[in-house]
Amino acid sequence: MGVTNFHNARVVLAGEMIEGSVAVRDGIIAAIETGPAQAGEDLDGDYLIPGLVELHTDHLENHYRPRPGVFWDAMASLHAHDVQIAGSGITTVFDAVRIGSDLDMPEMLQHAGRLVDAVRDARAKDWLRADHLIHLRCELPSADVIEHFESFAEHPTTRLVSLMDHTPGQRQFTSMETYKLFYKKQLGVTEEEVERYLAAALAQHERYAAPNRRHLVDRARAMGLAMASHDDATLAHVEEAVLDGVAIAEFPTTLEAAAAAHDAGLAILMGAPNVVRGRSHSGNISATDLVRAGLLDILSSDYVPFALLQAAFMLPERVDGLSLPQALATVTRNPARAAGLDDRGEIAIGKRADLVRVQMIGGMPVVRGVWRQGNRVS
Repeated sequence: MGVTNFHNARVVLAGEMIEGSVAVRDGIIAAIETGPAQAGEDLDGDYLIPGLVELHTDHLENHYRPRPGVFWDAMASLHAHDVQIAGSGITTVFDAVRIGSDLDMPEMLQHAGRLVDAVRDARAKDWLRADHLIHLRCELPSADVIEHFESFAEHPTTRLVSLMDHTPGQRQFTSMETYKLFYKKQLGVTEEEVERYLAAALAQHERYAAPNRRHLVDRARAMGLAMASHDDATLAHVEEAVLDGVAIAEFPTTLEAAAAAHDAGLAILMGAPNVVRGRSHSGNISATDLVRAGLLDILSSDYVPFALLQAAFMLPERVDGLSLPQALATVTRNPARAAGLDDRGEIAIGKRADLVRVQMIGGMPVVRGVWRQGNRVS
């Protein structure tokens, strides 16, 4: 890989920001120095930050299914997704792939298989800009989620499992009326069709959710996969997650649940679009309020890749006493550690040279260069 040097940069380290230079040898950060230097690429005073680490994005699935009933070629979807991910400064991405068929998509195994195969094939052929790993989003009330899990779990690319239950009246959608409005808008169905769907979904939850959770937790723990709970709303949800050995609490919907998860040592993950917009699209707890309360560890781009970088630079302006290194830790070091990736997530000697050059233009962070393991990818 050789030697790459960057100088005249505002280098964001784990606990401070310095003006100086960074040297990379064979894809690893070899030296960090303050003050002027002459060798290498002149960053002209721009920020040099760690490559962003994304644990939960639905973006690949959105490219694959851009409209209800419309499915794109899986490899083409992956490449479109990869370009936008890398261009947003994300060098490690956990592509969320939902498993477990539901009532309006019974062919979920076929669709998930296409996406997982595309990621694994493209990785093997070194076609991708970012480092892509698989995050299996397990829909617990599904009759076939265990079958799907066993199809995809035993592969090195599968590194994270989330335990989800989107049953109406549960977690994210505690209000049945809110869920009805959401479902009717998404699929353009009648009130009668919604009622039939609700009855069937509740029946599946009663039959499958609890036994599926036990099986998936036992398998994930045996395989050493990191686990995340999803949309915890109550103390009971958090207690269940702790007993199951969950490491990450994704998108807690209430302050009570977030505080309990934090006290139990879980890493709290919220959506960066929540920060950018100033509120949750579902009317749940504000991510910025959790930062102010000291209860947020990780940001996820969720459905807008660039929101990750945008939110990290916005937070110090919105939260008194929060530094840029602290804000950037929510999108670099903290998610890397939560997922067990100790070789990346910060600019430090011996870490992977996953780096991003950022220039502020009109108050907006703009990505001007991205390097993964010292190689420029964007």
